[in-house]
Amino acid sequence: MSEEATVIESSVPQKRLVVTEIPGPRSREIHERRRAVVPPGVHSVLPVYIERSHDSILVDVDGNHLVDVCGGIGVTTIGHTDGAVVAAATEQLNKVTHTLFTMTPYEPYVQVAEHLAKHVPGSTPENPYKTLLMNSGAEAVENGVKIARKHTGRPGIAVLEHAYHGRTMLTSSMNHKAAPYALGYGPRAGDIYKAPNSYPLHDGLSGAEAAARTIAHLEKVAGAEDLACLVVEPIQGEGGFIVPADGYLPALAERCRANGIVFIADEVQAGMARTGTVFSIEQFGVEPDIVLSAKGIAGGLPLAGITGRAEIMDGSQPGGLGGTFGGNPVSCAAAVAVFEQIERENLLGEAKRIEASFTAGLNRLAEKYDSIAEVRGRGAMLAIEVVKPGTLEPDSKLVAQVIDFAASQGVVLLSTGIHNQGIRFLPSLKMSDELIDDVIGVLDEAFAAA
Repeated sequence: MSEEATVIESSVPQKRLVVTEIPGPRSREIHERRRAVVPPGVHSVLPVYIERSHDSILVDVDGNHLVDVCGGIGVTTIGHTDGAVVAAATEQLNKVTHTLFTMTPYEPYVQVAEHLAKHVPGSTPENPYKTLLMNSGAEAVENGVKIARKHTGRPGIAVLEHAYHGRTMLTSSMNHKAAPYALGYGPRAGDIYKAPNSYPLHDGLSGAEAAARTIAHLEKVAGAEDLACLVVEPIQGEGGFIVPADGYLPALAERCRANGIVFIADEVQAGMARTGTVFSIEQFGVEPDIVLSAKGIAGGLPLAGITGRAEIMDGSQPGGLGGTFGGNPVSCAAAVAVFEQIERENLLGEAKRIEASFTAGLNRLAEKYDSIAEVRGRGAMLAIEVVKPGTLEPDSKLVAQVIDFAASQGVVLLSTGIHNQGIRFLPSLKMSDELIDDVIGVLDEAFAAA
C-alpha cells in the first residue's frame, strides 16, 4: 500500500461518529452556495458535503463520520479510496491522462478488455467476447442497444417492468418509471416494448409461469421479427432489488436465442463482484450475448464496458463505436486494480460474508416489525420491502421516516422501488461485521421511533 493510501486509512477509522446535527453548519453553508449555481434538477438525497472517505466511512465537512451503506449507489464496491486503486490511478496520472483510444491507443484499455473477457460468463477461446469501453452506465446501455440493432438489422427494444437503465433520451424511455427521469423532457424514444417481469413477492408465479407471461406479452405487442434485443437487469436495481424466480431468466434467454434476439444483461448495478459472483447473471445459469458493466468497475472513477460475443461486436464498421473519453487511461488503470483486488482479496467471498451477516440482522428486524414484508437480494446487494402491516401495500412514508432517522444518526441509506417502498443496502465489500451490526442497531431504533 502506498504511503498516501496508508495516511487516508489511518485518518478515517471505520466507526460511526456524530459530532454535530446532520446536516451540520458547514454543510448547510455550502448547500446555500450550491443553490445559486446548481439547478434543482441535480438533486441530492442527503445534502451533507463529504470531505474525505475510506472503505465504508464518509467524513463530512463538519467532522461527522457516516456509515455509507449506499456505496455511491453501487460504485465503491471495493471501498472508498482503496489503496491499490489509488496507487494505480496515481501512477497512470503521471504517465498518460488522455490521448483518445481511437486515435493513439494504450495498453490499460486492452487490459480491461482482457479482464472482462476472462470473467463474462460464456466467454471461451472458442467463443470469444470483445469489449467497447465508455464512461457511464447509460452509455453502456445506449451502445449495447446500438450494437444489437446493427447486428440484427431490427429496431425493437424489449425491457421489463420495474426496470431502470439511465437518464439519457433512450435509456429514460426504457425505464419503467417516467417520473422524474423522463417527465417533461420531450418526446420519448420509440420501438421500446415493456413486458411484465418476475416479482415473486407480488405475483406468486414460478419462473416458468412468469417467463410465459413475459413472452406472451411481447409476442402480442412486438413480435420476435422486430426485436433487436431484450435488455434485462438480472437483479433489478432502482426497481426494488427484485430477484426473479428460479428459471425465469433462462427461459427468456432460450426464447431470445431461438428467435435471433440479442440477450443483454444490464449489470451496471449488480455486477463487479457485488452479488458474490463477478456478474450476477452467473447465478441464474445464463450466458448473455452482451454484458453491460459500469459503477463498481473502476473503484469510483468513470468507466463502463459493453462486452459481447465477437460475431456481434465485430458487426460495427470502423469509427462507428467510441467516444472522446471512453476508456480513459486513468480509469482503465483503476479498473485493472479492481479486477486484481477481486482475486487477491477474495472479494467474492467477502460479498457472501456480508450477505450472511446483513441478512441475519435484517431477518431479525423482519421478525420484530410486521411492516417489513421481505428481505431479499444477493451478496452485498440487499433490500427490505416496507408495507402497511397486514397488506402488500407500499409504505413509502415509513421508508422516508426510517431513512431520515438513520441519516440523523450517521447512517446513509437510500430507498428503492417504483413506489419507494424499499430500503436498499449496497455496502462496500470491506464493511466489517461490527459496522453491519451497528447499522442494524440504528435501523432497529429507526423502526421503533417511526
